[in-house]
Amino acid sequence: MLIIWLCITSVLSTSLVSSDQNTSHLRVFPPENQTIAGVIQVTYLNDRNQLQYAFNASNARKLCHSLRLSIASQAQVEEALKRGFETCRYGWIDEHFAVVPRIHALANCGQNYTGLVKWRASVTHKFDVFCFNESDAMTQLKDAATDSPLSSGYNPEHTQATSEATQSTLAQSTSGSSPAPTTMNNEVEPARFVSSAHTSARAKVVLIACTCGLLIVSVVSLAYLKLRRRCSQSSDMKQHQQHIETEELNCVKYATEIQEVVSEGEKIEVDDDAH
Repeated sequence: MLIIWLCITSVLSTSLVSSDQNTSHLRVFPPENQTIAGVIQVTYLNDRNQLQYAFNASNARKLCHSLRLSIASQAQVEEALKRGFETCRYGWIDEHFAVVPRIHALANCGQNYTGLVKWRASVTHKFDVFCFNESDAMTQLKDAATDSPLSSGYNPEHTQATSEATQSTLAQSTSGSSPAPTTMNNEVEPARFVSSAHTSARAKVVLIACTCGLLIVSVVSLAYLKLRRRCSQSSDMKQHQQHIETEELNCVKYATEIQEVVSEGEKIEVDDDAH
């Protein structure tokens, strides 16, 4: 029991470390855990501290859920775009295609298009992902005094200047008609990782540990009760067998005594006849 529990604890500890290492590579935009109309863009940062497209359509959706968010829809990203949300990296949305929101036309960002630039790539293709925080969106949309959530933390001119300074490589779309994504070597400074991801990961590990512990205790308890019941039944059967054997011995002994009495009686009768 102790050995099993130690093994499980070791495995869970390893899983927690691995989870923290993986989630620490995530970066979000806008910075400081803000959202624009509830929308953020989540990007993977590789071991060389470079931004990298890393999520296919399925993994992108799972990533948003792991952050306790939902994957953003086209309408939600368009609403964020109206409020000043602009990036230079493609990301998956709920409709299973990638988009990049552009306010200013740049050759290395969405091939000089503006608006919500779309790329209908294969669902196995890797991009960033746009996630949606409904509570943030409701708060921001109800705030009539603020026309744009970027008023305190987002500067379109700074984003444009930074984007113009970047170098990118244009990939070719499988359809040949849609704009290809761009890879940025130096984007706007990525935000801190969403802290709720660590909390969620730890909560899952604790839940898994508790569940495993309860299952092990239940299995061991059932095995013990079953073994005890078998031992009890075996003991009862043994006692019953001994009782039967004792009764048989008593019967044999009693029959032998009767036979001896009968033999003695016959012997006495023969002696009397002889006299």
